[in-house]
Amino acid sequence: MQKVFIIGFDGALASAITGVIDLFRLAGVTWARIHGEQPVPHFATRLLTRNGDPCKCINGITLLSDGSWEEQETDTADLVIVPTIGAPIDQVLGSNPDLIGWLGQFNSLNTSSAGQVRVASNCTGAFLLAQAGLLDNREATTHWGFSNDFRQRYPQVNLNPEKLVTVDGYVACAGGGMAWWDLGVHLIERHAGAQVARELTKAFVIDAGRNSQAPYSALQTRRYHSDPVILKLQDWLEEHYCDAVNLQSLAALSGLTTRSLMRRFKLATGDTPTGYLQAIRVEAARRNLENSRLPIEDITQLVGYEDVSSFSRLFRKQTGLAPGAYRSRFGR
Repeated sequence: MQKVFIIGFDGALASAITGVIDLFRLAGVTWARIHGEQPVPHFATRLLTRNGDPCKCINGITLLSDGSWEEQETDTADLVIVPTIGAPIDQVLGSNPDLIGWLGQFNSLNTSSAGQVRVASNCTGAFLLAQAGLLDNREATTHWGFSNDFRQRYPQVNLNPEKLVTVDGYVACAGGGMAWWDLGVHLIERHAGAQVARELTKAFVIDAGRNSQAPYSALQTRRYHSDPVILKLQDWLEEHYCDAVNLQSLAALSGLTTRSLMRRFKLATGDTPTGYLQAIRVEAARRNLENSRLPIEDITQLVGYEDVSSFSRLFRKQTGLAPGAYRSRFGR
């Protein structure tokens, strides 16, 4: 059986540990039991902490460990999984320098040629991988709500927070806090085959078709900069998003030339004024779809658009769902 190490630390999300253990332990087992067949387990899991001590998760539950990661060489595991950080990220990073150093050993292993994922993180667990240097110049994802913080800390990482699961070389990442089931199924398919993964999703009644965090994310207004002119313009856009707006009017409002406005807005927010305005309008449309029964045509006009089809294309591009499908999933 393949060996899977799950890393435990104080402040972790308990379900991202116990849920992953359940998935790997029961791959090839639950489906067989349902059909009266002989179980064929594929994975042996071990929950490892610094000294083999129990770890106290963010919900107050204490989990007993199976040993210490300090006593394990990284190449003795087929797969190492880092769970979600539930406690304040700075606190967990600051209290786990030894773990970060241990994870950093993967940088020296010749694992890229094997074509198999060897280390993975769920949600904010990506901060530990990035701190260890494992995500440098790699594609990664993390919880959409922490993506701005992640980009500031680790600009060398190719972060794609709209993705639910990323794989780059021997490193995999998953997005939101409960994306551990998406990550687990994906890794089980890679390590044990598609048939085992399909049977597991059926036995656990898991929707394995998710591939994006976009429908779940909320607008982050990107105010982590200190440009007062752009901050004032962001305030204005968030109050007047339903008005007719063009680049020339925004330049006049800001007192900048259009060229200077484009340059400073992009530098401050990472987006263009038009892109930022579109994001605000889509966010307003999402709120209306969630909380009202207004026709989509009316919502389109309320957020500053006239053509329903063009706005629906924009909405789908940013959220991954058509407006009607979004309402069906998230409406009251």
